[in-house]
Amino acid sequence: MSDLTGKTALVTGASRGIGQAIAARLEANGAMVIVHFSMDKDGATATVDDIERAGGTAFAVRAELGVDDDVETLFAGVEAGLAGRPLDILVNNAATPPAGPLGTTTRTEFDHLFAVNVRAPYFIIQRALSLLRDGGRIVTISTAATRMANTTQTSFAMTKGAVETMSMTLANELGVRGITVNAVAPGATRTETNGSFFEAPGLVELITATTALDRLGEPDDVADVVAFLASDAARWVTGQVIDASGGLFLGPRF
Repeated sequence: MSDLTGKTALVTGASRGIGQAIAARLEANGAMVIVHFSMDKDGATATVDDIERAGGTAFAVRAELGVDDDVETLFAGVEAGLAGRPLDILVNNAATPPAGPLGTTTRTEFDHLFAVNVRAPYFIIQRALSLLRDGGRIVTISTAATRMANTTQTSFAMTKGAVETMSMTLANELGVRGITVNAVAPGATRTETNGSFFEAPGLVELITATTALDRLGEPDDVADVVAFLASDAARWVTGQVIDASGGLFLGPRF
């Protein structure tokens, strides 16, 4: 286990799914966790309660992303809860889901995707830098869809391609402070939120047949990779996109 004792971590979109698993894993490794949520207050409360029952420390902060003053609202809560302590780990996990293929995506949906998935993490990082300790960690969740041609996720994949480029360039800029900046790219990952999606007949079989490790991903599969990148063990890893898809769509399996 990577020791994060005494560290503080902000995880956006941590009320459910992969974000919730990341928050729980960072706490299990010793970090105090700030649980950001947008709408799911009950989920955020459950995440905090689970962390506290496990003996950890956490608090929740609400801020809708992709709207005016979103970053200011987020960090007002973050700074109040930190009470003067620095931030060590920032995980940009919050994202809005794919809007659909080219022929159905509206301008409003497209703009919202970029506001939440690109603009928000960029300016969250900008704002966090004054709180982030030298030697800190920044991890942004991307997707395996950036390396394949999924015609139902063009605009979504575009947003994630942007944050992958952002991670590489910011790694080069922030390395002088010992701050590492990486992205993690999950594949098909089953969560409580998207479970019904995988109920479509034959879908699970189709996905697992194109996944080297022959199963769907689970939130903990991604959370463990993030925890590694947040630890001192990953101090020499920066500017990278770490695939956490189980080998999704690597090629045919004859």
